[in-house]
Amino acid sequence: MTDSAPSSPLTRIRRAGADDVGALALAGAATFLETFAGVLAGDAIVEHCRVQHAPGVYAEWLADSGVAAWLVETADGAAPVGYALVAPPKLVLADLSETDLELKRIYLLSRFHGGGVGRELMQAAVTESHARGAGRLLLGVYAGNARALAFYARNGFRQVGERRFQVGGRLYDDAILALELHR
Repeated sequence: MTDSAPSSPLTRIRRAGADDVGALALAGAATFLETFAGVLAGDAIVEHCRVQHAPGVYAEWLADSGVAAWLVETADGAAPVGYALVAPPKLVLADLSETDLELKRIYLLSRFHGGGVGRELMQAAVTESHARGAGRLLLGVYAGNARALAFYARNGFRQVGERRFQVGGRLYDDAILALELHR
């Protein structure tokens, strides 16, 4: 995948930069709401989006040289419809290594599922992890999100731990998954 490569006739994926903070925040809140509305408590989702998908959160990430992000847009570049973000890990694992990286976020509006865009986003994250010499790519995922768990399994991830994840002041169970990267 190259920068601004068409990922489908409807979308393109490109590396996100500081000017994309608003688009990432919008895509983050929209995709989180779409994914979890009716699954997690509504007030918890709204609070989570207000805090965790605020533009300032993305601005801090993009200002960090250890973070890489990709934005999925409609083919005309007018609307953000998904994104992925890789960063140094902040997961509690007994065997966490300084060579590990974390796929902190990977989301895509459901209208764009099934066309290979998610796979391309994942490939961008894996390629970046290889380039940085990572031994593993880790992620946390809601343990009740069967669709996401199946996607990660198809991409070679295996469960290596569990954690409790807070959404809007409520705790939920997450699975911690890892993809072993062969150098």
